Amino acid sequence: MTDPVLLETRDGIATVTLNRPEGMNSLDTATKVALRDTLQAVAADEAARCVVLTGTGRAFCVGQDLNEHVALLESGDPAPLNTVHEHYNPIVTALVTMPKPVIARVQGVAAGAGASLTFACDFRIMADTAAYNMAFSAIALSCDTGISWTLPRLVGKAKALDLLYFPRTLKAAEALETGLVTKVVPADELDAEVDTLAGRLASGPTVAYGAIRRSLATSAGAPFEEGVAFEAQMMALTGGTADHRAAVDAFLAKEKPVFEGR
Repeated sequence: MTDPVLLETRDGIATVTLNRPEGMNSLDTATKVALRDTLQAVAADEAARCVVLTGTGRAFCVGQDLNEHVALLESGDPAPLNTVHEHYNPIVTALVTMPKPVIARVQGVAAGAGASLTFACDFRIMADTAAYNMAFSAIALSCDTGISWTLPRLVGKAKALDLLYFPRTLKAAEALETGLVTKVVPADELDAEVDTLAGRLASGPTVAYGAIRRSLATSAGAPFEEGVAFEAQMMALTGGTADHRAAVDAFLAKEKPVFEGR
């Protein structure tokens, strides 16, 4: 298939795949538009109870398509200056605010905005042959796609500055040691590992997972009083779900609950 972004939803799992392997899944305008629109659609799709973000070929995503970027700069087109507002911010916002769990299946190199996309996910499962590179300052740019918010929360401010000031290739083992990824597995075991995790999440209490995501994001930048106030809102929301009622009934009956995601 030649579409730059593919979507498959099956058994509650929505798999969003960057599909420009010939360009290492670099992000040209068409791909950014498709990714933005696809993620926003998946966020609103109640049939999707877990999201997997991945790429085709040997790269997860190497960030901005620099060939298109240079051509637009040389033509005087304002698109390179507008793309953060029009594309990257909506894309990462859709990931961070997704009301369901998100897994990054990192099968190859993730650089620049590609790395940023993975950091916006809940889990990053990486093949042992994959790698990271923060890339931005290597081409004299600042950072985008939410990495200024996500990266320090993963590794701390000092390490985030080091990685962004001095871009370099971090192989999978170092990425795991640094705290950038959840788990590293042999490349031939990546699909099975992601499938198992995605299946577990897709069969879980979706509204509760979404509420937990929102609570952590809110408390990350809020005073304590606001954080616990938001926790109360989310408890009220999840306390009214069918899944909560089913879980309580199952507990009393000494049975395993079956969640429907509502």
